Amino acid sequence: FSGGKDSCYNMMQCVAAGHQIVALANLRPAENTGQTDELDSYMYQTVGHHAIDLYAEALDLPLYRGFIKGTSVNTGRVYTPCQEDEVEDLYHLMKLVKDKEGVEGVSVGAILSDYQRVRVEDVCRRLNLQPLAYLWRRNQEILLKEMISSHIQAIIIKVAAFGLDPDEHLGKTLDEMEPYLLKLSEKYGVHACGEGGEYETFTLDCPLFKKKIVVDSDKVVVHSADAFAPVAYLHFLKLHLENKAKASGAFLVSRCSCELSCGNEDIFPLSEEDEPQEHIPVTWKSLKQNSLDFNKTFGRSGRSLSGYQWFSGITAHFHPSRGKSPQEAAKEAFSSLQANVTSEGLQLKDIILVHLYVKSMKDFNVINSIYVAEFDLCPPARVCVETLLPDGVLFCIDCLAHKGDVAADNEFRGEKLVMHVQSISHWAPASIGPYSQSIKVGDVLYCAGQIALVPCTMQLVSGGIWPEAVVSLRHVERVLEAMSQKTALHHIITASCYVTDSKHIPIARSVWQKKLRERTKV
Repeated sequence: FSGGKDSCYNMMQCVAAGHQIVALANLRPAENTGQTDELDSYMYQTVGHHAIDLYAEALDLPLYRGFIKGTSVNTGRVYTPCQEDEVEDLYHLMKLVKDKEGVEGVSVGAILSDYQRVRVEDVCRRLNLQPLAYLWRRNQEILLKEMISSHIQAIIIKVAAFGLDPDEHLGKTLDEMEPYLLKLSEKYGVHACGEGGEYETFTLDCPLFKKKIVVDSDKVVVHSADAFAPVAYLHFLKLHLENKAKASGAFLVSRCSCELSCGNEDIFPLSEEDEPQEHIPVTWKSLKQNSLDFNKTFGRSGRSLSGYQWFSGITAHFHPSRGKSPQEAAKEAFSSLQANVTSEGLQLKDIILVHLYVKSMKDFNVINSIYVAEFDLCPPARVCVETLLPDGVLFCIDCLAHKGDVAADNEFRGEKLVMHVQSISHWAPASIGPYSQSIKVGDVLYCAGQIALVPCTMQLVSGGIWPEAVVSLRHVERVLEAMSQKTALHHIITASCYVTDSKHIPIARSVWQKKLRERTKV
């Protein structure tokens, strides 16, 4: 908890989602660093940390504080624990809070920073905590307006961008700054919520507070006197708390943005043009039980010039009468996959896309427990489908691997880009299993399967095939845009749509065509 607007508004979102805030946690500069206010940290806001103790009384919550002893050591896209890194200070603090308070989740105010999100998610994964990041990838102009309308009273405590003047803008409220911030965003691309480090805030009051903070006196400290983008902040000299009038009832937050695109106008066709076309030719073949001989379906390709290779038909054979458990069958299948991948000079981490076909979703947890042990950090994108498999087959795997160093073209030599968002948000469903939402190799994106889950609840949207088709495609769109800003549905080369009944095919196809027409009109 930094005291900034994002921390406070995300806590409001947590409460609105039914969670209970039970404690605050904050990291501050170590006393022996000589930097008492501003610490150049990739992870933490430290300006205003002298006043953080006031929030414990303002919110009537216990406050746990720790020191930032580490530095930014591991700055890669993927974080692995490093004892000298400042992330480990967060780990130790959160472990203390969990041990003392029994917390189950962490409120995360990240909006756009993958660097911060990845590291907080790593800490949460190690401590078995669920990150809750309801501001993640929200439109910042809309989000800023929401914060103000939700009675977040915060002041600018630091400026560090072209167009922001210490003498003019420090100490101004968000409400006062909103028109100017939106103007800077439009003119120079400044992030309206300051997510690029353009400015930082200090919250004086919000609906969660039982008391409000009042600044009695402060002074401006110039950290860097750059002629174009000076960096300066407020150092508080004196503050106090004031009682607030009793609230009339529960506070309101803006409508859940998960559902903003799920109104009737999006789910149901508006014209004859949008109606599912009954004449769409569809061939539907029933697969008879035991019609496939999975003992002979394993195959693999050669390595392409660009480094791709596929493996198919990795099968888990399960016969209860023979005394083999599902876990043992799953382990044998993954051992087979490992052996085949290794024989081609590859590792499991080179796999970028998995199609997992299971006989029954009742066995999913067992299969997943073995799967997660094989794919830990940066797991491949995955499509998991329950389908008709012969007796004695627990599941079957097809996968695509890529080895970048075999290519002569530098385009394929670089590190693959992985999107593995594990935080609950309003953006798209969290990747709470051992799979990534998307992996990018060169200019090609590989996306995981998406079903119509409401992101903030992770429950299936109600209403049947129409809303399911719309919401599923919206998730795909958001993942594509997050991976590559200019990528949209009409850039997709190939896609697979799985339905539970053949009668849904015309509707699913109609929604797809409607979405493509919308993108064409933009």
